[in-house]
Amino acid sequence: MLTKVYSAAIYGIDAFPVTIETVVRRGAMFNIVGMADTAVKESYQRIVSAMEQTGVGFPHLGITINLAPADVKKEGAAFDLPLALGVLTASEKISCDNIGEYMFAGELSLDGTLLPVKGVLPMAVKARELGFRRLVVPEANVTEAAVVNRLEVYGAKNLEEVILLLKGESELKPVRVNTRELFAAGVCGFDLDFSEVKGQDNVKRAFEVACAGGHNLLMVGPPGAGKSMMAKRIPSILPPLGMAEALETTKIHSVAGKLSRGSMLMTTRPFRTPHHTVSPVALVGGGANPMPGEISLAHNGVLFLDEFPEFPRHVLEVLRQPIEDRLITVSRARYTVNYPASFMLVASMNPCPCGYYGHPSRPCTCPPGAVSKYMNRISGPLLDRIDIQCEIEPVDFDDMASTQPAEPSAEIRRRVMAARAIQEARYKDEKGVYCNAQIGSRLLRKYAWPDDEGLEKLRERMTRLNMSARAFDRILRVARTIADLDYASAANWDLTPEKAAELAGAPVQSRHIAEAIGYRSLDRASYGKIY
Repeated sequence: MLTKVYSAAIYGIDAFPVTIETVVRRGAMFNIVGMADTAVKESYQRIVSAMEQTGVGFPHLGITINLAPADVKKEGAAFDLPLALGVLTASEKISCDNIGEYMFAGELSLDGTLLPVKGVLPMAVKARELGFRRLVVPEANVTEAAVVNRLEVYGAKNLEEVILLLKGESELKPVRVNTRELFAAGVCGFDLDFSEVKGQDNVKRAFEVACAGGHNLLMVGPPGAGKSMMAKRIPSILPPLGMAEALETTKIHSVAGKLSRGSMLMTTRPFRTPHHTVSPVALVGGGANPMPGEISLAHNGVLFLDEFPEFPRHVLEVLRQPIEDRLITVSRARYTVNYPASFMLVASMNPCPCGYYGHPSRPCTCPPGAVSKYMNRISGPLLDRIDIQCEIEPVDFDDMASTQPAEPSAEIRRRVMAARAIQEARYKDEKGVYCNAQIGSRLLRKYAWPDDEGLEKLRERMTRLNMSARAFDRILRVARTIADLDYASAANWDLTPEKAAELAGAPVQSRHIAEAIGYRSLDRASYGKIY
């Protein structure tokens, strides 16, 4: 007898359907064809043991299983459950007329228990897309898959529960998740807050501008100035995730196996902080079995690189293409996969090897030329992709001893969201552009060109400070964001869609240009040339 059971496999961060065709005939051979990897072929031992422990018994006949499409490699243990059901239905040990309405995924232990698998959310999305009515997954994965609406998702503990469900004798009910409540909880679910940061008002302003426009940010300052402390609080002032962003972000973490047991939809933006010993593959993704890297795990969130110059040069250079394209393509001999990589790069570094170049009270002990050599560890093209370069000074004693609470993250976030509302109205007709950091040279002239006074000020400052030409576009982008914050402030941060659309066309003025120029410290030709 020939039967068909449906499952899915992961490619990149998306799933594709896999039809498990099973035929039983006379003989004693068990064959799996269709480019199955070692983990899939080893499922025979798990299936035999699980079926015997469940009490249905394994049919000792000639069994051939084809995983279609046969020209795509199938990997992982998620096929254990559908393979077992294919054997049971083909050998007529169980009968289910509507098995074609189901999609299955799950790893079997030797006693028949269903173990969690990776990539359940993309499978659920694909199941709904293909018109399946029901999805059966391990109980540990059920809340992850249940965020997909218009799909009945069942979480089973073991093979026996699945068999009873197909027979119509189970009390299992489909699980549903209220995504509205999830998002409401995620809006205020931050352990770290800017109210805990003493002083550093100018740095907080730089963070606000960076988050309002989606700009990359580099902090330069001595040890103990609070660079890492402030960077870890950035997610608390970023705009909340939208539903589409949350689904895409959760899919990436599901495929990478980063979701904890019982996890549902990710409602806060990811914050990834790899160590400076990270390899290029760990950063961009790939490997023998392709997996997303830190760049993609930071998608729709923040990638924080502490001690920026300590990262190997060849590792930092792989950031250049994904920062520009917001997509990473991993090409190997056996595969080519695309991973999304729309992240906000935040980096921190000391100004020199000893850390005290430019310190107000401690002398720099570096030898001549050390500052320039240290700064040159970061290439010009990479530095060109960082819009805001912020110098940080140590916090003075009065600020540290102050008992007055600083401004909370919620207030900063409200201003950031107001500025983003203006940008959303401005770029609604521009494909692939959602914030000021994403506009190219053509759109700069259309949306961020300053008035005559501002253009003259930009010319004068760039000449006087001997800034590099690469600073020009960056200054205009940041000035556009500063202008949005300025106009939103004049409207008391309470913007209706009509008001946001009105402010979207407001001009960039000279005061906005002046502040943006202040965020290009490292473009000064004289920086680090004292030694």
